[in-house]
Amino acid sequence: MIDLHYHLLPGIDDGAKDLGMALEMARMSVADGVATVACTPHIYPGMYENTRAGILEAIEAFRRRLAEADVPLRLVEGADVHLVPGLLDGIRGGAVPTLAGSRYLLLEPSHHVAPPRFEQSVFEFMAAGLVPVITHPERLSWVEHDYDVFVRLSRRGAWMQITAGALAGRFGKRAQYWSERFLGEGHCMILATDAHDPRRRPPLLAEARDIARRLLGEEEARHLVVTRPQGIVDDLPPDALPPPLFGDPAFHPRAPGGEGFLGRLLRPFGAGARR
Repeated sequence: MIDLHYHLLPGIDDGAKDLGMALEMARMSVADGVATVACTPHIYPGMYENTRAGILEAIEAFRRRLAEADVPLRLVEGADVHLVPGLLDGIRGGAVPTLAGSRYLLLEPSHHVAPPRFEQSVFEFMAAGLVPVITHPERLSWVEHDYDVFVRLSRRGAWMQITAGALAGRFGKRAQYWSERFLGEGHCMILATDAHDPRRRPPLLAEARDIARRLLGEEEARHLVVTRPQGIVDDLPPDALPPPLFGDPAFHPRAPGGEGFLGRLLRPFGAGARR
């Protein structure tokens, strides 16, 4: 498997605090079946002033530590990039990395308030030849009121990354519900851990893959953690990769405090129907 959202580099943001924690997390990933990870520290002006040059230097240093510790984990570059003014110029100027140097950009919106002109900003990145991969929309506090925005973006070519732990229930019933809905309605392209530490936010991807298998079948589960992530690393265009599937109508996510609805929504399409 390939994990493309991972705060693994030690001491560079709010992820792994030190080398020992980073090595523990790396070993956990290997034991979980992950072969490649993108090191994606935050880039957030005023809080995390990381740059591509600094991230590449930190990756190279950690590669040496992994080799010394005999941990067979491949590292590629990336960043958890916050949506701020001037971001496109930073990408063009080489200060902000994309995933593995590809056209795919890991883009993090504000957690608590819908960013002004969010939809327009995403389309501007796409017009510049990038494929924004919007991180953890299922955990955003404003998803209830703006789910249609993510649906429109997905249909226009933006990608969505759902958090493995959210799908597994580690972030509560609300995030689990929205995770299942994004997957079941065909608006999730990849799963990733967004791991920050070994305990509270661990790098566990296989459990989410197994849930996706029950919802979407073996083939789509593999696309979520292998095929599409590898396509990103190889910088393949989105239309060269398999599109997401609708889910199994027998799988009914249940809204927190409410009744299930997704099975009724998907029933007319049948299991595995393509968008």
